[in-house]
Amino acid sequence: MFDNYVSPWMDEELSLMRDAVGKFFQREFLPKTEQWEKQGFVDREAWYKAGQAGILCASIPEQYGGGGGTFKHEMVLVEEMSYNNISGFGNSVHSGIVAHYVLGYGTEEQRERWLPKMASGEIVAAIAMTEPGTGSDLQSIKTSAIKEGNHYRLTGNKTFITNGGSANLICVVAKTDPSGGGKGISLIMVETETCEGSGGFTRGKNLNKLGLKSQDTAELFFDDVIVPSENLLGANEGRGFVQLMEQLPQERIIIAAGACAAMEKALRLTSEYVKERKAFGKKILDFQNTQFKLAERYTEARVARIFVDDCAVKLSEGKLDDTSASMAKWWTTQKQCEIIDECLQFFGGYGYMMEYPIAKMYADSRIQKIYGGSNEIMKMLIARAI
Repeated sequence: MFDNYVSPWMDEELSLMRDAVGKFFQREFLPKTEQWEKQGFVDREAWYKAGQAGILCASIPEQYGGGGGTFKHEMVLVEEMSYNNISGFGNSVHSGIVAHYVLGYGTEEQRERWLPKMASGEIVAAIAMTEPGTGSDLQSIKTSAIKEGNHYRLTGNKTFITNGGSANLICVVAKTDPSGGGKGISLIMVETETCEGSGGFTRGKNLNKLGLKSQDTAELFFDDVIVPSENLLGANEGRGFVQLMEQLPQERIIIAAGACAAMEKALRLTSEYVKERKAFGKKILDFQNTQFKLAERYTEARVARIFVDDCAVKLSEGKLDDTSASMAKWWTTQKQCEIIDECLQFFGGYGYMMEYPIAKMYADSRIQKIYGGSNEIMKMLIARAI
């Protein structure tokens, strides 16, 4: 752990899990990351291996094939991915987000139908919120799902969808009542195997991003796709916006946890480098500027860690408020970008070379201030509580 600090929510079981997960990533994923970055996605086999290792759906009850853990188990997974610089594996969306929509709002039949396969890796899940003309303003989405007898007719476009190119279960945010604003939004579960190739559902190209090069991110197109009415998530239409608002705090703490771990990783790499690298006859660490800058950044990283740890405990207890989740998301991702930028500076020209992990971390970090609700939106949400 970072600077001998141990999170107060850690226990012996979680420590053993951390060790096992770290070794799994180093053995199974790290040797393949270069290949995955070149091809733009993580191999499908990796999902099956993760399922066999118990990494998928760790916080889903055992009766549905999950690990029976809590959000603390998801925290360990998120942190270990950051510590090992694995940025392309979309498990946080799959397990930390979509699985909990199914668990929290799905019928018993839906839970039994999808969750065990998500836990094994047979199903890869995605959530489709963002549209080409609509980012954080979810109430303005255009995608519609109109009820016709025993099915919905789904039409619209989604973009920037994590796991979009490989997902075979997609939670689509759509308007079942186009005139109803936020109250007309519902969540529709699309099983791609039943509609792919029929001419209605198509996937766009794998998007070429600034960072997260191995993360499968795609556009999705729905053109009169027929979806069974039983794939509505929840008992009634029009509950989608409320469901999204209830689950977004967990998504934001997942992002914040990843930001904390990324800061800690960057500072660790930089500390090792400045102790070895020399300039003007002495170690870079011996310069007062280096000492002061790193002292400031280590402090900020510790403050972020303690705040996010507190949020994680409250989330596990069902006590986390939306404002605190928004604060954690914007502040940690802002500091992540600032700290990694300053760390890169200490590496000089080498920091700009992609063979150095700090360069990859710099590129990967920028999206953190955008997805999960942009940081500007986070500030608006915080301001409403003032």
